[in-house]
Amino acid sequence: MGVDLRQVVAGVLTLAMFVMLGNMIKRDHFDSVEEKFPGGGGRDTLETSEYSKEGLGSFAKKNGGPWKDDGEELKQCWSKPSDDVEQTEGYVLFSLTNGPEYHVSQVADAVVVARYLGATLVLPDIRGTKPGDERNFDEIYDVEKFISSLDGVVKVVKKRPGKLSTRNLAAVKVPNRVTEDYIAEHVEPIYRSKGNIRLATYFPSVNMKKTEGKSSSDSVACLGMFGTLELQQEISEVVESMVERLKTLSRKSDGQFVSVDLRVDILEKNGCQGGDESGTKSCYNAQEIALFLRKLGFAKDTTIYLTESKWDGSLDALKDIFPKTYIKDGIIPADKKSKYLDSEGSEFEKIIDFYVCAQSDVFVPAISGLFYANVAGKRIASSKTQILVPADIPGASASPSKFITHYVSKKNHLAYACYC
Repeated sequence: MGVDLRQVVAGVLTLAMFVMLGNMIKRDHFDSVEEKFPGGGGRDTLETSEYSKEGLGSFAKKNGGPWKDDGEELKQCWSKPSDDVEQTEGYVLFSLTNGPEYHVSQVADAVVVARYLGATLVLPDIRGTKPGDERNFDEIYDVEKFISSLDGVVKVVKKRPGKLSTRNLAAVKVPNRVTEDYIAEHVEPIYRSKGNIRLATYFPSVNMKKTEGKSSSDSVACLGMFGTLELQQEISEVVESMVERLKTLSRKSDGQFVSVDLRVDILEKNGCQGGDESGTKSCYNAQEIALFLRKLGFAKDTTIYLTESKWDGSLDALKDIFPKTYIKDGIIPADKKSKYLDSEGSEFEKIIDFYVCAQSDVFVPAISGLFYANVAGKRIASSKTQILVPADIPGASASPSKFITHYVSKKNHLAYACYC
C-alpha cells in the first residue's frame, strides 16, 4: 500500500498547529492572572538594582530552581575597642520592643550611648506590642553571651539598682544609628544633670544603608548589632528543629528552601493592591509572590516558609502553585506549639520568623520595612546573600540576578561596614 506524501505533509502541519494553539492558550491563561496586579518595582526599601556580577555568585538552574551557592565568606572587620573610657556612676536603662528586627538596632544604640557616657548598662527587659506583654531578657536571649560580649566595652548589670527613681532618671529618645555628635549635644547634658537615663530609640527611617565616612563609635555599633544577641538554648533548638524540618521537606532541592516575609494583616493595612503614581509598590500579596517565584524558575515542589501566623484564604493562591508552602503551625515540634504559638503575646512567633528567615537558602521580603532590612543584615554577615526583592515581571520568565536586593548587589548595607 503506497503512502500519499500530501497526506503526510498535511498531517504534520495539523499537528504543529495544535501544538502552537496549546502553547498560546497556556501562556495567555498564565499572563492573564498577572495582569490583575498592576505596579512595578518597589520603594527604596524594596528596591532592586541593576545587575552586577560582583560578589553575587552564580545562579544555575539545578535541583528544581535557580538556587545560588552562598556568597564568599566575609570576615569581621571590626574589633572590640581597646581604649579605656572613664567610668561614670550613672546608668542607662532601655527596653527591647516590637520584635527582633527592632531589638538589634535598639541594642546597638544603647551600647553606643552607654560607651560614650561611660555609664553602666542595665540588662533590658522585653516588651511586646500588647499592654502587659513583658518578658525577662533571659526568656529569649542568652544573658551570659550578652554580658561577656560587652566585657571591656560597657559594664552591664543584670538588675535595675534600687536607688533609681523618677527623680534621678530622665527619659531620652535617640534616633536609630545615633551619632556621637547627637549624644554630645542632646543626651550627655541630660545625663550629667540627672545622673541616669532611660533610653528609647525611634526610627525616622528604616533604611539600613551604610554611610560614607567613619566614626570612632563604628566598631561599638557593629559589636552591638552583630555580636551581642544570641537566642537562649530552648528557643534556639526550636528554630533549628524547624529549619531542619524544612530542609527534610526539600529533598528534591538538596534541602534548600525559600522563606517569605508575608503577613496578611500588614498587606491589608498598606493597601498593596495598587501602588503610587509611579507604579512602585512597598508590598506584594500571595498571588504576586507565587507568580514572581514561578517566573524566576522555582519548581512546583519548592518548599516555602511564610511568616504569617495563621492560615488565611488569600494564601491559597501561593499554595496552589507551590503546594509545599508552610506556616509555623505545620513545622514546629508538637510539644512546643502551646508555649510558642498559643501564648498570649506574639513575641516568640516574631523571634522564630526572624531567625528562620535569616537561615533559609533564599529570602523574599514581600513587605518593606525593618524586618527586611535587619534580616538582610544578619544574612549578609553569614554570607547568605540570595535575597530576592519581588516585582511584577511582564514576560514569562526572568533572571533572578535582576532581583537581588541592592543591599547585596551594591554592597551598601550597614553590614558591609562590619564584615568585609
